[in-house]
Amino acid sequence: MLAAGLAAPAGAAEPADEAPEVIVNGDFSAGTAPWWSTANSPVAVSDGRLCADVPAGTANAWDAIVGQNQLALTAGEGYTLSYTATSTVPVTIRANVQMATEPWTTELATAQQVGTTPERVTETFTAGADHEAAQLAFQIGGSAEALTFCVDDVSLRGGTAPPPYEPDTGSPVRVNQVGYLTHGPKGGTFVTEETGPLAWTLDAADGTRLAGGATTPASVDTASRQNVHTFDFSAVTTPGEGYTVTVAGERSEPFAIGDDLYASLRTDALAYFYHNRSGIEIDADIVGEQYARPAGHLGVSPNQGDKDVPCQPGVCDYRLDAAGGWYDAGDHGKYVVNGGISVAQLMSTFERTLYEENADAGPLGDGRLRLPEHGNATPDILDEARWELEFLMRMQVPAGKPLAGMAHHKLHDKAWTGLPLRPDRDPQPRELHPPTTAATLNLAATAAQCARLFQVYDADFAARCRSAARSAWTAAKAHPDVLADPQDATGGGAYNDDDVRDEFYWAAAELFLTTGEDAYRQEVLNSPLHGDTDAVFPGGGMSWGATAGLGALNLASVPSKLSAEQLATVRGMVTEAADGYAADSAREAYGLPYAPEDGHYVWGSNSQVANNMVVLGSAHDLTGRTVYRDAVLRGLDYLLGRNALNQSYVTGYGERDSRNQHHRFWANQLDPALPHPAPGSLAGGPNDAIQDPVAQARLQGCAPSMCYIDDIESWSTNEITVNWNAPLAWVASYVDDLGSGAPATARCEVTYTSQRWDGGFTTQVVVKNTGAQTIRPWKLDWTFADRQRVTDTWGADVRQSGPGITADALHWNIAIAPGGTVRFGFNGRSTGPVNDPRVFRLNDRACGTASGR
Repeated sequence: MLAAGLAAPAGAAEPADEAPEVIVNGDFSAGTAPWWSTANSPVAVSDGRLCADVPAGTANAWDAIVGQNQLALTAGEGYTLSYTATSTVPVTIRANVQMATEPWTTELATAQQVGTTPERVTETFTAGADHEAAQLAFQIGGSAEALTFCVDDVSLRGGTAPPPYEPDTGSPVRVNQVGYLTHGPKGGTFVTEETGPLAWTLDAADGTRLAGGATTPASVDTASRQNVHTFDFSAVTTPGEGYTVTVAGERSEPFAIGDDLYASLRTDALAYFYHNRSGIEIDADIVGEQYARPAGHLGVSPNQGDKDVPCQPGVCDYRLDAAGGWYDAGDHGKYVVNGGISVAQLMSTFERTLYEENADAGPLGDGRLRLPEHGNATPDILDEARWELEFLMRMQVPAGKPLAGMAHHKLHDKAWTGLPLRPDRDPQPRELHPPTTAATLNLAATAAQCARLFQVYDADFAARCRSAARSAWTAAKAHPDVLADPQDATGGGAYNDDDVRDEFYWAAAELFLTTGEDAYRQEVLNSPLHGDTDAVFPGGGMSWGATAGLGALNLASVPSKLSAEQLATVRGMVTEAADGYAADSAREAYGLPYAPEDGHYVWGSNSQVANNMVVLGSAHDLTGRTVYRDAVLRGLDYLLGRNALNQSYVTGYGERDSRNQHHRFWANQLDPALPHPAPGSLAGGPNDAIQDPVAQARLQGCAPSMCYIDDIESWSTNEITVNWNAPLAWVASYVDDLGSGAPATARCEVTYTSQRWDGGFTTQVVVKNTGAQTIRPWKLDWTFADRQRVTDTWGADVRQSGPGITADALHWNIAIAPGGTVRFGFNGRSTGPVNDPRVFRLNDRACGTASGR
């Protein structure tokens, strides 16, 4: 039945049935998006209705709200609002169509009594002003009693059909909006209908022209359907800020040229993980007041907590303490397969510094990152990794239970929650989901890597990791095909994977590198993936469902018992994959190393770009070939603005940065009292499947690389996740280590020779000055990757702090002339395998090694 509503203003025309629909997802068939609610009244879809639980004692109607933003209204046009509502306790609600910000000017303000009997309400009005982003707000507070308010079939029809969505892409001159390394490649893209070359100029901030040339027509870019030209100004090496490029009267966003552009991106990308920790207060002294929040999911009301979590009904008869870890994305779920690749890439960011001579461990060290575990003599990046590793091990099925040693696939809310919702205010019950082979192998791989990296910082924790890795591997071998249910997607993503050969390869590789045992090596060598570059490194990039490349990258760089021929095979896979990605980058008008199958940009395409950059950076580490370095830097250009949308996809970086990514706490777009995402947060990026209602409403027919919108409700294009920020952190660390981008020229060479004997070793070190200037005084630093302890020393003042070694000159050998050498040595003991260090720094600058790679 139709309930009586407010009369339409005089002269208002009642819209016809076929009038355009303004509301998105008014029948809630697509879940809660893009609807939002105040934090005290979380929403969920129940029996096809959107229902909000309102607490007792709200004083005013506006103390609890359910609403939708981004409504376009046209002045003078008539509109009809209709909906069906119920409440478990009779309440007078207000249904307002209004401005979404102060002064909250209303176009429609109604009061309606709502009870347990559903009634259809219809209201009409004429818009008095144009609105690009009005708001429908159901104000449902003001009751002394707690209640559940439900609404269904919400419609707002009227006006004229909105024009097709046209994204604001700003200038057609597309550049990296942060900047270019002094001696790196520098290029951009220009969108134009012109087919012949056009003049371009590079101008300093004061307008001085520094360079110029002609664009190169590149015809139509398939991914964006734009006709484009490219331009290159790599010859310019003058550092500065505020540079712009002008083509045909169109000016780019400003950018810098310099040597130290990405140190903050490394730090911010890694801070993302502390921000998204579960089970710990996020400290204002570390992140700032706007990002501080109470600990989530510790069992403090309304949380039901992660310290004593049951399984889904019928899955198990035990409960687990699964506190800690990282929230995966915009929701409050914690997934082993998503956490696995993420923590592995954080550990590999650190492990790279042990074996790549131009990688600097200093910015990752104790006291350098934004997290609370300072002063424990453990690198901060490993402290952050440990927060997730502890959670992953807690997800293991206890001994004596069915499937003991396996890992539960995920833990999340029983039902989906709405936005915004701070994690400490999440009232949903938490549930463990069934164990899977994929999750178990993620645990085996990451725990094995943990064991070898933590052995020099915390031997007991390393032993726990080693034990967990072995038991997980054994369980996975016993249960090789226990797969996640693709329909298990209520309250959290399914993360189903029907091919776990890649996880077996990755786990075997990590266990072999950590233990040296031939059984694991044979698992690697006998894998159907081994030697098949396309299988290990798919063209679309590594991901949580394609992890073999993680194992191959570590096999290629971490010292092991692989034969020379076996090592060459693995490194050949890395360089062959990198050759393909570099070729993709060179062909692309926007320079990105990403050529997805059939041209389709997938969910999280930006992470695929970043993962391909990890492979390229690793190939550059192995070979020194600048073609790989250049492809990494062009990929970074793409992420930071040189793309079809002229969009920097990283919050806080560039003039046109994403800042409304899908997140329940970083939700400023829905609640101005909440913050935007923290700097260094990578948006998922273009996704031509456009699965969410906002994208479906606005992006229909979009070109693949244009299928993105910076809207908090567009979870299929604008989500943020741990496994997207992890490769960004690796890449930022790699790029910051490049410095100016010029090829590294070591001014020294180290020959390191160890003789083993029972329980110990004797080492001789020769340092040669390969430069043209005398080095005075000298200091040599390196880090052991295993549990070696220095005892007797000679020829230098050798000091050890944990795994770190510093050798200082003595008064009689304080100078090393050009071409000259200095020698020193020491004895040592070890309780495990002894591996020679690979990376040496003389007076804080990288040295080469005489033995090479």
